[in-house]
Amino acid sequence: MTVTTTPFSVVEDLASLPAHLKGSAVAIGNFDGVHRGHRAVLQAAIDEAHGHGRPVIAMTFEPHPRSVFAPHVPLFRLTPAHVKAEVMEALGLDGLIVLPFTRDFASLEAEQFVEEILIGALGIRHAVTGYDFHFGKGRAGTPDFLRASGEKHGFGVTIVTAENDESGEVISSSRIRAALAEGDLALANGLLGYRWFVEAGVRHGEKRGRDLGYPTANLRLADDCTLKHGIYAVRVEVDGQRHDGVASFGRRPTFDNGAPLLEVFLFDFSGDLYGKTLRVRFVSYLRPEERFDSIEALIAQMDQDSAEARAALASMQPLSALDLALGAVPLS
Repeated sequence: MTVTTTPFSVVEDLASLPAHLKGSAVAIGNFDGVHRGHRAVLQAAIDEAHGHGRPVIAMTFEPHPRSVFAPHVPLFRLTPAHVKAEVMEALGLDGLIVLPFTRDFASLEAEQFVEEILIGALGIRHAVTGYDFHFGKGRAGTPDFLRASGEKHGFGVTIVTAENDESGEVISSSRIRAALAEGDLALANGLLGYRWFVEAGVRHGEKRGRDLGYPTANLRLADDCTLKHGIYAVRVEVDGQRHDGVASFGRRPTFDNGAPLLEVFLFDFSGDLYGKTLRVRFVSYLRPEERFDSIEALIAQMDQDSAEARAALASMQPLSALDLALGAVPLS
């Protein structure tokens, strides 16, 4: 991990850009997931900046452009804006610019984007994007256009080629979303390079878990979340402490087939979690959600799930330096 010398800044209004971030090397993209492919782009910007004694920042857009152009098609977001910022800070960037993405913004000509934002507002010295990133009206801001703009206006440009995984396939946010929808945590976390996690507040539920001997913290995930329904081994952070546990995500077919809910049981924990925010890190997928014919059968299965989750978590080690920096550490 690279250590920054100034506080990490999240900028949502270019007029308030801190002076020390002007003249940066800028990595531009959507960066949903900040996966290994994205990090190749970010690392190219870091290397360029540090090689010339410049700050390095990332620029992204909220909401995701697909949510603006196709609002009727839900998009499973891997990392909300504040999580993107946390990951980028851990990588050693100096700041993140989050530009509001609207239809008016999308109608900005590519040349305007370069002249008004990259040059006028940021005074960039170098731009880095992935091979498939486009910007401006009609997606006219191609990699070739950006290169030509750099030559015209005097800033450097790096276009990063596709990053492949160990099987030779291109790493992408779409593949990670699909893997999570299939319950393939090994693939999803491998492509991310860190274990995927969610954050949500604990809410009151039906309190059935107490009667079953498994009191759970109930969390409602985003409506666009297409994580596979099932049982997971999880590591949970709350109030700065980490706890192992087992979680069920789904509709509770034994009881009500209601709205999807994440129910988390923390091992060897006693305390009141209502109103607290939990970070739930998904470590291993154990089994699909299923309906049981009796409460006794359900409890027996929950006992088995807990044993399997404990075993999976006992052997958990960080996937990378980034995974470690984000909190995926063994319990002492």
